[in-house]
Amino acid sequence: MYSEKLESLRTRIGLTQKEVGQLINLDSGTYCHYEKEDLIIPLKHLITLCNYYDVSLDYIFSFSNKKKYNNLKTNIDIATVGKNLLAFRKKYKLTQEQLAEILNTPHSVLSDYEHGKRLIPTHALFAICKKYKISADYLLGRIDKKPF
Repeated sequence: MYSEKLESLRTRIGLTQKEVGQLINLDSGTYCHYEKEDLIIPLKHLITLCNYYDVSLDYIFSFSNKKKYNNLKTNIDIATVGKNLLAFRKKYKLTQEQLAEILNTPHSVLSDYEHGKRLIPTHALFAICKKYKISADYLLGRIDKKPF
């Protein structure tokens, strides 16, 4: 999903896993597990790293070779994420039940994502974007226009 890109970006600028862990307020052991994908890195940490490395999430996920989009927002707004997720689901004529099943999550949790009560987790965002060929940065509201 993202391990090769995170390691490449980190080593390219000469950082250790410990230094990156400190950047996102984690110990080096936890970050090491994230970088190896033994554990899935939370989206908030992944966005912090995208901002630090000045790259798009689509680049980290290998959805695009373009490292950065014009006017890339550094913060994400959970309400915008919910609105975009709802618009995506309706565009593809999916019910909440159907999308919840695809993501292997309870319907009530998907409803929380769409209502801006919870931030969609990294694995669910990746699954949606990969399956439907949608920009993660667009779905998160980090860019205003669909890049592909």
